Amino acid sequence: MTLPTSRFGTTDMRITRVGFGAWAVGGRWQHGWGQQDDADSIAAIRRAVERGVNWIDTAAVYGLGHSEEVVARALDGIPEADRPFVFTKGGEVWDDAGRVSKVATSESLRREVEASLRRLRVERIDLYQVHQTPEAGNPVEEYWQVMADLKAEGKVRAIGLSNHDTARLAAAERVAHVDSLQPPFSAINRSQAAEIAWCAANDTAVIVYSPMQSGLLTGAFSAERAASLPADDWRRTAPDFTTGLAANLALAEALRPIADRHGVGQGAVAIAWALAWPGVTGAIVGARRPSQVDGWTPAAALTLAQDDLDAITTAIRTTGAGQGPPL
Repeated sequence: MTLPTSRFGTTDMRITRVGFGAWAVGGRWQHGWGQQDDADSIAAIRRAVERGVNWIDTAAVYGLGHSEEVVARALDGIPEADRPFVFTKGGEVWDDAGRVSKVATSESLRREVEASLRRLRVERIDLYQVHQTPEAGNPVEEYWQVMADLKAEGKVRAIGLSNHDTARLAAAERVAHVDSLQPPFSAINRSQAAEIAWCAANDTAVIVYSPMQSGLLTGAFSAERAASLPADDWRRTAPDFTTGLAANLALAEALRPIADRHGVGQGAVAIAWALAWPGVTGAIVGARRPSQVDGWTPAAALTLAQDDLDAITTAIRTTGAGQGPPL
């Protein structure tokens, strides 16, 4: 199966409009989604590749290394010509008790990239990203120089930032070009519009995460499901799933007639909305089993009409869901 692709910033890569997000496949950890079966994870990743998805986004911290290991197992045996790009992230480290810290020093990033190369079983990482701004507050110029050095040394093919604001993006750009940004973005969480605009002006690719707002915009979520989430699922106490739940579910319901017109699920409409935002290159979409992949891959080729976008803008305003400007 062939999916549409977009140029990935100034790099020589072209990526499909949707990519497989491997956060949930890490299983249980401090910010995990609860227990996850590795066989289901591997089957979901392989289904995504079979359906034409040509990139996977993971991070060292997902499952404290486990997600990267699962990705490697899923890609084992796939011919080189058919292998998807592998994107991962560093800058979050953990101790023996599983406590996570946001660290971005030269020594740490160099140790982390070597560990990710081993877990992923690759000689070069296609995109290496700094996951979060460091707790110590060290300047972005310091850790971005390390990232630029890793690229120059051939350890990584491209370098990016995740969860960084416009001021840090601009400071990093003065050191070396920012190949990509990974911000959260959905019809509910529109707070990163300024960062996406900065990227569009600077030829920086944007791969948004949580375009379905962690399941809220799939059409399959409900107040009852939110109340029954396992204790080790981070969503159980998140504001979007508690105080903001009613407005968010109302917005999800407003996507239903649009989905019906296009013959797709509501989740695919939510993803297509994020992809329609100026400056967005691709969307990261998670899956814990193959059937979920089948539900969102149609978004890669779905173009919403202006009437569709207007209806979603109206629904955002009417429900009061989320934050940030509507399209």
